[in-house]
Amino acid sequence: MARTLVLRLLPFGLLAGAATAQIPPPNAADSDPAKRGWMQGSPPAVDKQVRFDDASMWFFPRTRWSFSHWRELVPTVAIPRAGAPSVLPRAERRDLDAIRFTPLGATAPMTWEQSLAANYTDGIVVLHRGRIVYERYAGAGGPANQHITFSVTKSFVGTLAETLIAEGRLDPARTIASYVPELATSGFGDASVRQALDMRTGIAFVEDYVARGSELTDPTRMSIAGGAVPAPPGYQGATTTPAFLAGIGKRGDHGGDFAYLTPNTQAVAWVIERVTGQSIAAQISARYWQPLGMEQDAALQVDRVGTGFAGGGMTAALRDMARFGEMIRRGGKWQGRQVVPPAAIRAIMAPGDAAAFAAARYPGLEGGSYTSFWWHRASGQTMAVGIHGQGIYIDPKAEMVIARFGSFPVATNRVINPTTLPAYDAMAAALTAR
Repeated sequence: MARTLVLRLLPFGLLAGAATAQIPPPNAADSDPAKRGWMQGSPPAVDKQVRFDDASMWFFPRTRWSFSHWRELVPTVAIPRAGAPSVLPRAERRDLDAIRFTPLGATAPMTWEQSLAANYTDGIVVLHRGRIVYERYAGAGGPANQHITFSVTKSFVGTLAETLIAEGRLDPARTIASYVPELATSGFGDASVRQALDMRTGIAFVEDYVARGSELTDPTRMSIAGGAVPAPPGYQGATTTPAFLAGIGKRGDHGGDFAYLTPNTQAVAWVIERVTGQSIAAQISARYWQPLGMEQDAALQVDRVGTGFAGGGMTAALRDMARFGEMIRRGGKWQGRQVVPPAAIRAIMAPGDAAAFAAARYPGLEGGSYTSFWWHRASGQTMAVGIHGQGIYIDPKAEMVIARFGSFPVATNRVINPTTLPAYDAMAAALTAR
């Protein structure tokens, strides 16, 4: 695939198109960044470089390096931690790699250990009752690495929004434009905050990762505006996130079926920043990173004017993602402190409108729902999900939290769910069998 093709595809899903689907990508072992020699040497050889300016950072298998080195490639703002890191007790089990399950639609079983390689896992941590029972890293991942979380970022924004609602500072029934007048003439003008939080707006945006002609896709234009992709020669579109949002039109009525559209999160983030007078990064730091005693600073990708990419630009360490998930599982509490209001936790953990979600037809999520930028399984689990295999998985019944980073070649988790969800169910069964 020629590198120039990246400007006609959303860079999040470079291998999602038919042209590459016919060629199986290298497996996890063969695409290992160390084996490939990406960015080794001083300076690295030209054919081993991973760069922003030629968009090579978006091409698999270079993504196996770039996803774990995001801050070296794009502008970011820090999300500082403070104080001594909180302790995550360890009670590791050596029998968990041998857990067996059968992926959805398959007949042959697979082990947990095999599933990690099948999904190009860069790191995974499993907590049971607040203790680390399993932790592994691969690729360019490691305990000290900050990995891009992609749309897991949305769930942090949703948690902020529900917190402000619980505090009486944000009215979800009000229109987005009533908080952000700059969006009055956009497709968001008459959409409510709640409709955006639940991905039920009628904005004119198509979350399609593959171009079918020479025209840029909506997500690629959003990525150019957000500073994640270099603009092609002669580009005349928006070059900042606020300008991009203001230029989105309206395609249909708000309040219909669920439709996953990243600009909804960006619009809600703008509302949150107007209500609080603080950036999303500053609020994540003050409300989560500092109270939870995170091990490492996190970061948020920013555009040319410092606007955070709230729809998918957060980088963080894996154990810190697990801490956040565990705090949610515990009802918003951490070490005796109520970090997130109980009303906000109830809103996050309660299922959304399953009928509105049904048409999306996500494998393994039949009967599920989506609300407040969180995903819900019909069997009672709540998830934060990002493309290429990022996730925080909360199973209240099993008292289990899983945090995972990945660099799967294809963006959409529709491809990964048939392996991931049965694997998580099998892990929950193993942990609760004792």
